[in-house]
Order: sequence, then C-alpha cells, then structure tokens
Amino acid sequence: MEERLQKVMAQSGVASRRACEELIKENRVQVNGKPAHLGQKVDPMKDHISVDGKPLAQQESRRYLILNKPFGYITTSKDQFGRRSVLDLLPEVTERVYPVGRLDYDSEGLVFLTNDGDLAYRVAHPKFELPKTYLVRLKGIITMDAVYRLRTGVILEDGRTSPAQVEVLKPQDNDSVLRITITEGRNRQLRRMCDKVGFQVQRLQRTAIGPLTIGKLAVGKHRPLSGKELQSLKRAVQL
Repeated sequence: MEERLQKVMAQSGVASRRACEELIKENRVQVNGKPAHLGQKVDPMKDHISVDGKPLAQQESRRYLILNKPFGYITTSKDQFGRRSVLDLLPEVTERVYPVGRLDYDSEGLVFLTNDGDLAYRVAHPKFELPKTYLVRLKGIITMDAVYRLRTGVILEDGRTSPAQVEVLKPQDNDSVLRITITEGRNRQLRRMCDKVGFQVQRLQRTAIGPLTIGKLAVGKHRPLSGKELQSLKRAVQL
C-alpha cells in the first residue's frame, strides 16, 4: 500500500513528519536510488528508501519518554556549534527517538521524546492547542499591566501571541515568579513576550506538556510514559 514518503519515514522513527519533509527538501532522501521529492508516494514493502545513504529501518517498537532537560543542552540531534544534545542523555535507548517540539539551550525542564511520528506531529502542531506550562523567573517585580498584556496577547515581530494563562507566584529575592501556560510554540516565545512587556527572563523551566508533568523526575534523567499517561496524551491531541 502506497503512502506519502514523509509519513513512512516518520512511522519508521526517522523524525517528525515536518522534520522528514525538511530532509526530503535537503535532498538527503533517496527512493530506489533516485532523489526523493516532497509528496512522493512509496510502498515501504517494495521501495528501497534511504536517508543520508542509510537504508530506512523497519518500523521500530514504539517508545515514549519524558526527560528533565538540564541547562546547556539542545533539543535537536545535530548542532553546528557542537553543543550537547538531550539525545546524549539517552545512551541506553536503542530506538531512534527524537524530541518533540523545542526547548531552548538556556531553558530547562520537560521534554517529550518518541519515535511515533503521528503522535509527535499532533503534539507539536499548534492547531491541536496542546497547553505547555512553564515556571518563569523574571528580574524585578512585575506590574499588573505587564501581567495583563501577557494574558491578552503580546505583539511580536511575527504577530500577536495567543492569550496566555498567567499566575503570579510568591516573589523570590526581589524577582518575580510566574506560572505561564501557552498553546503556541514559536521560537523563544516566552522570552520574547517577557522582554516585550519590559522584564528579562532569569530562568525558564517547562513543567508540563498537556497531561504530562515533570513531577519529581531528577534533572538529566528520563523515564517511560505510563500507559495511563500515554492514553491521556493521545486523548488530548484527539488521536
């Protein structure tokens, strides 16, 4: 049965569908020895598919992990500056899992990793509006005007942000601590939002992705999702 190439790649654990599309655009994928093109349909049982010269592996066992990302790690597999990746924290995981969504180099907290391309697509895509919650420490005592602007949407260079849930927690050493929940995932979005309302982010930690929470998971450690967590996540993204 023929299916779109990027879907077959995602189901084989290469990356999310969106990332697979980029691999195809970068001419890193071949089908039957010829360069692949976006939208191409293939039969995984008949066609020979390779990525960067390596044959596409047969579909692996599905893995679903959460990891507590430390400061100073990237959430991509490769980096032109040679920085450490969260994948370096998973030496015993034999399946080719990948992080879903982004979490900045200088941010910490919950990262979801899987080789399930369909679920990864839904978790990452803003149209499913999966909430992500962060603890944000800001320099100085935030004003209620700034809180209001965060809650109602901030105009950034790439457009107005969607309304955010913002809870002001107890200040620490003359710094503000907020719990912020958003459903978007723009590049460095929370840092840019806070800068726009006049406050610099001192520390940013993601504590939840939809029904998944970081709980007491130690920094740098990971664990598999429970069956209950996985079903809750799938329901949250209508899968």
